[in-house]
Amino acid sequence: MELGGVDDEQRVDLGVALFIPYRYMEDRIFRTLQDAGFDDWTLAQCRVFQRVNPDGSRLTDLADQAQMSKQSAGVLVDQLERLGYVHRVPDPTDGRARLIVIEQRGRRAVEVAMATRDEILAEWQAYLGTRNFALLHQILEQLREITDPYAR
Repeated sequence: MELGGVDDEQRVDLGVALFIPYRYMEDRIFRTLQDAGFDDWTLAQCRVFQRVNPDGSRLTDLADQAQMSKQSAGVLVDQLERLGYVHRVPDPTDGRARLIVIEQRGRRAVEVAMATRDEILAEWQAYLGTRNFALLHQILEQLREITDPYAR
């Protein structure tokens, strides 16, 4: 059976269709980081690192956002700290807590990642056209309102 000119068997589930571009971006950024000399960390470490707030993050928040246990996130943060991407400092708002903050090496990795992200988005905008790209962005931002507990 055909729907809109596309055979049902060729249609991709919407969830998978949303995941594929994300995975493409993640893989391309990770490869670019490796090529730029940031080849000493794993994708799992990067997934936690990308969630570190520029002002610092608590481990419990990172674990929650990465959808993993605090213990697993702690192991990855320990590894990132040994590699020089982050370090822990006292939380100025709570003397008992610690914040994970990005080190200079981590900031350099962020610069490479953001430049690659910008290249990818420019390619997608050129492919989709400015109007469709803006519409896609608008729709995804709207969908965040009901799917992302961290949306403001």
